Amino acid sequence: MDNLKCRRRPLIIFNRRISPLDVVLGLLLFLTAIYIFHRLSSGLQYEWRWELIPQYLFRFDTTEDRWVLNTLTRGFLNTIRLSVWGTLMASIIGVVMGLARISQRPFRRMLGGTYVELIRNTPPLVLIFIFYFFVSDQLMPVLGVQALAEEAPPAVQKLLTVLLAPPSTLPAFLSALITLSLFEGAYITEIVRAGIQSVENGQWEASAALGLSRSRQLIHVIGPQAIRRILPPLSGQFISTIKDSAIVSVISIQELTFQGMELMAATYLTFEIWITITLLYLLLTLSCSLAVEQLERFLNRGRGH
Repeated sequence: MDNLKCRRRPLIIFNRRISPLDVVLGLLLFLTAIYIFHRLSSGLQYEWRWELIPQYLFRFDTTEDRWVLNTLTRGFLNTIRLSVWGTLMASIIGVVMGLARISQRPFRRMLGGTYVELIRNTPPLVLIFIFYFFVSDQLMPVLGVQALAEEAPPAVQKLLTVLLAPPSTLPAFLSALITLSLFEGAYITEIVRAGIQSVENGQWEASAALGLSRSRQLIHVIGPQAIRRILPPLSGQFISTIKDSAIVSVISIQELTFQGMELMAATYLTFEIWITITLLYLLLTLSCSLAVEQLERFLNRGRGH
């Protein structure tokens, strides 16, 4: 009985009562918001024109007699494509390189360490231009990616446009996607490595005593424990991938930030456009946060409290 009491985890009680300090901080935030709004409405002498923003999200096409996506929504969808494919590719790279970082073979450890140090210590803007001029201008023409896409049947071209990009911009999109995946994959590599190494050595020893090979140890014993520890920082990295996708606007990838800059230069709706872009990014990041939170609850279901 004493052993059970010793093993019992401490109970953390959160005080949900509102303290005087909470009231003061809330009042200060409220007054700060009022001051900022007053400065924007009077001090800047800026004419707000929010009624123009909806037409840049959707417009009615008279030739097709239906509503179609407009500039900001198309950029928003391109950001989603970059984020989803970038996250998937970065996760694959991160898992492979993370396992290489903890490998018992020196060459694999050296390969994983070189990749992490090289990518993490290089500015992402430099990587963007290197991969754009090398992959898009040199490698893609040799592989004939654009020619294959343009010669594909209309159904395949439509599928490529929905999932990736139109055939005319496919090489630039792929170069941006590869760069984003390699950059984010370096951070996921360290998350995977740290998560696996955080599992107690006794788990390795116990599973080895049962006669399991190293791969089976990772799959059946170490992996399930490491996933629960990896998931919180991994969700933050997924959100970072969404935000970092904005950097590919420098190579004219028509994602949300690029479309916003083009639209702002044409309409001079500076605050309205950037606030709308901010809200769209928040929609993506908050959705990702909520999804990961639900996944954490599912993984923790059934565990002892």
